[in-house]
Amino acid sequence: MPTKILISVADTVSGNAQPVTLLSQVLVFAALALLVAGRAGGDEVEKALFLVMEEDRVVASNAQTGQFFDLDLQAKEEVLERIVASGVAVVVTNQRFVGIGAFSGGWRSLRRMAGEKFKSAEAQDYAALVVTSNRIISFSGRNGSWSHTTR
Repeated sequence: MPTKILISVADTVSGNAQPVTLLSQVLVFAALALLVAGRAGGDEVEKALFLVMEEDRVVASNAQTGQFFDLDLQAKEEVLERIVASGVAVVVTNQRFVGIGAFSGGWRSLRRMAGEKFKSAEAQDYAALVVTSNRIISFSGRNGSWSHTTR
């Protein structure tokens, strides 16, 4: 049978001393540490970007900086998809891919290749990924850069 070390702790309701095992204390401190680490050390990205779709433009609002950025749509350009995460947003049109990040300072555009078909897109935190028939394309909302590889 394991040896129990008893520590007397005052009961907060009655004020009576109650025996507490060392294991119980360790478990309580471990639970508190996990709770604090989850709040303080979490990688959750604060929601910063919002998009407003209008007939001839897309307006991005950066709630952290208080800035607004207009993306003017060109002649015959149509928005096919929009993806918004906390720190990044991507707009897919029939002519290009356009991204904006919480720290990018404005819209960044990447032209579509001739005959390239849009397949899917996703975004999380400060990163976005676009998959087409020809390429896998990523956008960084931290520095506003596009990168891609062929499929």
